[in-house]
Amino acid sequence: MTDTASNTNRGPWFLAEQIALDFINTVAMTDKEAQDFLQTDDDVFRWLNSAGIEIQASRNAQPGKLLLSARTLRELIRSLVEKKKKGHQFDPDGLNEYLKKIVSYPKIITDSEGTCQIVRCFETALPAHALGVVAEEAAKLLTEGNFDYVRQCEHPDCTLWFYDRTKAHKRRWCSMALCGNRIKIAKFRQKAAAGKS
Repeated sequence: MTDTASNTNRGPWFLAEQIALDFINTVAMTDKEAQDFLQTDDDVFRWLNSAGIEIQASRNAQPGKLLLSARTLRELIRSLVEKKKKGHQFDPDGLNEYLKKIVSYPKIITDSEGTCQIVRCFETALPAHALGVVAEEAAKLLTEGNFDYVRQCEHPDCTLWFYDRTKAHKRRWCSMALCGNRIKIAKFRQKAAAGKS
């Protein structure tokens, strides 16, 4: 995953603690303007690789097809998350179309101590397979996630989502390195200005 502190001013960031939320965070406010970090098929490939979803096949022959599919999935996930957060019913059909493209298989692995376990491996030979993995993370969030802990950053200029996995569940910012720090600086400046008057 990307190191947020060293990547403070550039995105996309991996700070949501949940892949589907990180995916919708590929549109973010920077300098008070919305920025879409997915501009090309290569941007989508890079994001997927950064998320640990490596596509093994060669690039899609039709330029722009992967980008269009990724952006469509991203907005679908955003819409479903917003509906679920508001307590509304949502229609899973669009997400199910992406889920149909998942190809997976069970595999037995053995650790260094000789203990065996079954893990699920995903086929990501095609971009559609990889986006299916993102869709599955969204499906898990929507069906198994505790939406009391799915939040948007409290900074008024931020649109990033996160899953609050902190022990006390009191996380307020997308990241202390991003918005938490900006709020601290703003409060410090307010106090300093009030002290001068």
